[in-house]
Amino acid sequence: MASDRLVVRVLPDVKGFEKRFDYLVPETLRGQIRVGTQVRIDLAGRRVGGWITAVDVSAPDGVRLRPIAKVVGWGPPADLFPLAEWAAWRWAGRPQHMLTAASPEKVVSAISVARPSNIPVPVVLDPWLTDAFNGPSSLVRLPPAKDAFDLLLEACRRGNALIVCPSVSMARLFGARLRRAGVAVALYPRDWSQIAGAGSAIGARASVWAPVRDLAAVVVLDEHDEGHQQEQTPAWNARDVAVERARVAGVPCVLVSPTPSLESLAGHRLVTLSRSEEREGWPVLDVIDRGRDEPSRRALPVSDALARLLTGDKRIVCVLNTKGIARLLVCASCGDLARCERCDAALEQIDDHLHCPRCELERPIVCKSCGSSKFKLRRRGVSKLREELEAAAGSRVVEVTGATAGEPLPEARIYIGTEAVLHQVQHADIVVFIDLDAELFAPRYRANEQVMALMARAARLVGGRSGGGRIMVQTTDPHHDVLTAILQADPAKFSAAELERRQMLRFPPVTALAAVSGAGAEAFVAAIPETIGIEVLGPSDDRYLIRGPDHRTLCNTLAATPRPESRVRIEVDPHRI
Repeated sequence: MASDRLVVRVLPDVKGFEKRFDYLVPETLRGQIRVGTQVRIDLAGRRVGGWITAVDVSAPDGVRLRPIAKVVGWGPPADLFPLAEWAAWRWAGRPQHMLTAASPEKVVSAISVARPSNIPVPVVLDPWLTDAFNGPSSLVRLPPAKDAFDLLLEACRRGNALIVCPSVSMARLFGARLRRAGVAVALYPRDWSQIAGAGSAIGARASVWAPVRDLAAVVVLDEHDEGHQQEQTPAWNARDVAVERARVAGVPCVLVSPTPSLESLAGHRLVTLSRSEEREGWPVLDVIDRGRDEPSRRALPVSDALARLLTGDKRIVCVLNTKGIARLLVCASCGDLARCERCDAALEQIDDHLHCPRCELERPIVCKSCGSSKFKLRRRGVSKLREELEAAAGSRVVEVTGATAGEPLPEARIYIGTEAVLHQVQHADIVVFIDLDAELFAPRYRANEQVMALMARAARLVGGRSGGGRIMVQTTDPHHDVLTAILQADPAKFSAAELERRQMLRFPPVTALAAVSGAGAEAFVAAIPETIGIEVLGPSDDRYLIRGPDHRTLCNTLAATPRPESRVRIEVDPHRI
């Protein structure tokens, strides 16, 4: 009888299909059906995968329904489907992208029930820990050398917690420590079925979609880290998904960072440690002012102070965040860097003028310091620098880049590399940034935030000042906001100045931004409906920028714009522009 039919609604995992379709459930499969179950269905002449989004729905009259072909196994729990819809709107994508991240990597036919631990979770009595979980959301400014483990214990003590890390290595480390402390925590996505059974979850970016039952707390470590941002479009950010998931679940969400992002500072209550604790959690900073050197000496990458350091007995990590050639325009007479007087970015020379790629300011080819009209490019690369460091140190220097990741590093006292060296070397006495100007004055609008993140990473490598940790930087701007903040161990000194710059330039978080590129970018931009507050900038380098007063306006506009037949890439909240 028709009334005995069980009808389910299925979202196909097929590009271009946004619609849900109704299917009959055969008698033999009824016991395996629930919202989230992964199935195989016949659609448009082929068999495809999909997820059940609703059970026992009313099928349209007069429509002959096809049966589900096969039940694959467990999939995301029902509460993640509205979250996937929200994320698809927020980052101009499809729910299928999010549901794929929320599904097990291998077929799960049964849920594992974790055995409760007999070891009680320790209670940590610390006022700032209690304050962190006191309210719907908070942002804890935890200095680099301060261990976040007690905060994770507090989260798990409250019940099943979701802990999101910027890297798999960090997740494995904290996961092992939590298990030794008696916490039933599983690694996502490896232990998907165990997480779905019961217990807390920890993992990298995708763990924000873990099937945690009876969620009690959410923690995002290093919320500022770009590792939380999905590289492929839709470029969703695990931090923002975690905040929304906690809000819907009505549980506290705690973001943690030594150098909080401006986005998080704008939307969450800030919790800090005492000034003495925060100060001890940052290393000593030695600033080498290359602006005082003679122009002939300034062109050399190794200052006198660095040369003396290289001949000592300290374990040194040198950072030059350029594999091959770094291009900075410097005055041929006095050696000063050509910088924008409005936004401080490094300038480039185009025909008969200097141009700022960040704020589009243009000015004549004249040095602000000495009035010279002759400029030259300063070129430095890791490979060439390694030879110069070896000559100055009189000992072997090991080169480290992203290409050496996963390989055992040769034992040495001095290492040189790109940012990758900060992740591959486990400990150092001193971290030296050879040419910090290349990072401080990069045209990217988030350049200064990215330098703060580099500093925090270096600080973890050397430890706090109480343990002798030191960072050395070579720069021509010793009074830069970033350096003032690190010297005083007070990230607020940087964030206040940076927010003022963003307000002037109308960059996030003051506004919302999306980058549009690809063969269909021009057609997509032409189809954007007229909306109050929406601006179209570009094209520049075959890319358009869409700016809105807030995310609601921007995302609604992007959702209302028809997609062209040609490929188009839409990146909301782009980090690298």
